[in-house]
Amino acid sequence: MDFGWLKRVLPRGLYGRAALILLVPVVTLQIVVSGQILQRYFRDVAAQMTTALVLDLDLLRSRMAEGEPVEALAEALEIGIAPAPDGTLTDRRLFYDLTGAEAIRVLHRDLPGLIAVDLVSDERFPAVILRAGDEIVSLSVSRRRLSASNPHQLLVLMVFFGLFMTWVAYIFLRNQLKPIRRLAEASEAFGKGQLIEYNPSGATEVRSAGRAFLDMRGRIEAMIDQRTLMLSGVSHDLRTPLTRMKLGLSMLEAEPEVTALMRDVEEMEALLETFLDFARGEALDDPTPTDPVALARQIVEDAGRIGGEIALVAPERSGRILLRPQAVRRCLSNLVSNALRYGEKARLTVVLSDRAIRFTVEDDGPGIPPERRAEALKPFARLDAARNQDKGSGVGLGLAIARDIAQRHGGSLSLTESAEMGGLRVDLVLPR
Repeated sequence: MDFGWLKRVLPRGLYGRAALILLVPVVTLQIVVSGQILQRYFRDVAAQMTTALVLDLDLLRSRMAEGEPVEALAEALEIGIAPAPDGTLTDRRLFYDLTGAEAIRVLHRDLPGLIAVDLVSDERFPAVILRAGDEIVSLSVSRRRLSASNPHQLLVLMVFFGLFMTWVAYIFLRNQLKPIRRLAEASEAFGKGQLIEYNPSGATEVRSAGRAFLDMRGRIEAMIDQRTLMLSGVSHDLRTPLTRMKLGLSMLEAEPEVTALMRDVEEMEALLETFLDFARGEALDDPTPTDPVALARQIVEDAGRIGGEIALVAPERSGRILLRPQAVRRCLSNLVSNALRYGEKARLTVVLSDRAIRFTVEDDGPGIPPERRAEALKPFARLDAARNQDKGSGVGLGLAIARDIAQRHGGSLSLTESAEMGGLRVDLVLPR
């Protein structure tokens, strides 16, 4: 049996599911208990009381059928006598009057000459219409003699106290769920590169999970700091000998070998800058209100000044949204640089929605095969067979830097094929 529809209608949040777990047993218990009490207790009580009333009604009916005066007897039995009403005589009761239905059943079963029972016209004094000899009379009796009075009070009390206890339980449940929610918020913020204050609280299991999260966060931060320090130190220390080599080569005569060595030194300096960018990728700037279209336009202008042919597709106005401008600039600059390195033309597209912003960089280069796109996002991955190396080789950190920045923003970076330009398409999606 397929229960997929049940998963679609059930609440997805923790509060909703907890409330459902709380309410379903309470409501089910109320329905079962009230149903059993109404069906057994009140029904049996109504049957017994109606059976006792039948004896009085039958005595009065038999005296009336014999022609004897019954006024004194009716007064003693607290039964009113009136002519039968006009019209069709049928049983009448309210749909929720369950004990009334049992009283009508017993009256029809045990009282001779009964025609109809009216429990609607006067709820306090129902009318029992019967044939006494040659005439039809209406005998009015107190409803208290037919069934227990106010059986609905039980339902009212059950509903009231059920709602009250549900509210009390919800208060306690909310206090238990609040630490879980705080842990989820701290975890989500850490995944986006933000550090918010968090102290474990709540039940023992939640405290254990919170302490484990803090330990994990501390280890990850220490590992990131160590990696950043190592890459920055190595890259910085290599600058000094490279500078001396470059200075020494510049003092030599312009021989072909000297020119080749100078080109190698410049390439090594470019690689060091890439290493530093990768190390700085973990050190994101603070979020500030930023115009994403203006940021993209500036990146396109910078690429155009160095000879790159890149087009910008973006709305005229976008407003300011909360971004880390330096990190996003570094990410998009790497993507645009890769697009212009491996293709002749590139295009940067900005698309805004209510929940996210998407930057798309496309080129007309050879692209990356689908089976190697996951490998291309790894650090130091160089797909020589897939990408054109005629325009200079890299160290394989451009896409890795972009992916790390996207993940630290809580976003994503995906590689596909450009349908219009034929090369690689990179989608950078950041939540707003």
